[in-house]
Amino acid sequence: MELQLALDLVNIPEAIELVKEVEEHIDVVEIGTPVVINEGLTAVKQMKEAYPNLKVLADLKIMDAAGYEVGQAAKAGADIVTILGAAEDASIKGAVEEAKKQGKKILVDMMAVKDLAARAKEVDALGVDYICVHTGYDLQAEGKNSFEDLQTIKDVVKNAKTAIAGGIKLETLPEVIKVQPDLVIVGGGITGQEDKKAAASAMQKLIKQA
Repeated sequence: MELQLALDLVNIPEAIELVKEVEEHIDVVEIGTPVVINEGLTAVKQMKEAYPNLKVLADLKIMDAAGYEVGQAAKAGADIVTILGAAEDASIKGAVEEAKKQGKKILVDMMAVKDLAARAKEVDALGVDYICVHTGYDLQAEGKNSFEDLQTIKDVVKNAKTAIAGGIKLETLPEVIKVQPDLVIVGGGITGQEDKKAAASAMQKLIKQA
């Protein structure tokens, strides 16, 4: 089980500074969609250059032109690139093909997918590396979380690893760990804490004990 830090509301220098605090306690650093929109793939490139030992995920949430976009993210140094589960099968196939060529991985974000079990099964068959249940900011505001959704996809996914994102904090982490995802994605649960290093360390400890 690995811990991914999601950076969403930072600029590049802030992001690099923040990772310095928690680097030893995380496995993957995510350049979130808002950062990519604000800063472009330069953010991915600079993060990978600053922390070559960490895996870098580019949260592009690809919907179309997948091969090209995965190629660009790979060129910038991304190890993992995200595509939406709601995208066409042809797009997901294109993303997987390009990622394999470049030696990179694809994470499918199941945000807004209505029939999770059915789509997870289909996406799994397309050869993706990770399938992620994700409660976005707007639904978190309504008090939703992805913990039950994780069990739903764990029951049907045969090949891909599973991941979970959205509102995970230290106090809810044990609930998540019970379902045994391969990748736990945390944003504000670390970045919003006074002592980020302590939060990341405590989370990594729980994950490694599981």
